[in-house]
Amino acid sequence: MYRLRSLPWRSLLEVSGITTAIAIILEIIIGLGVTQSAAIREMLQFLYTPPLGMIITLMAAAGFGVLAVYILERFYPQVLINNSSLWALIPCLALTLWLKSLLPVPAFLVSLSYANVVAVLVGVFWKGRPYWR
Repeated sequence: MYRLRSLPWRSLLEVSGITTAIAIILEIIIGLGVTQSAAIREMLQFLYTPPLGMIITLMAAAGFGVLAVYILERFYPQVLINNSSLWALIPCLALTLWLKSLLPVPAFLVSLSYANVVAVLVGVFWKGRPYWR
């Protein structure tokens, strides 16, 4: 229990919030593109048809995890990144994805689902591979 208290929860929640805010901004931009341009709408319809749609969705979720670790590396140098902090980042990202799901924003990139959380996990540990100790 002591180890859970010693994790940098505040910094991890901030990183999760920043990452989710970036995703929301990108989704709003994509949503505006869909409503304003027939070409963008047709391109997204093509990209999100099966089986390519599943691959795109999982890659976007993995990229969400990669972005979170990148932000943690670049803007939070005081945080010791190790296996424990990477594992703690996962529920923080899941929490912010849940909060995002409560907003009326279309989920073009990442949403809260089991497959997406697993893809976020893959992205976090793929980018965080140098910190496995």
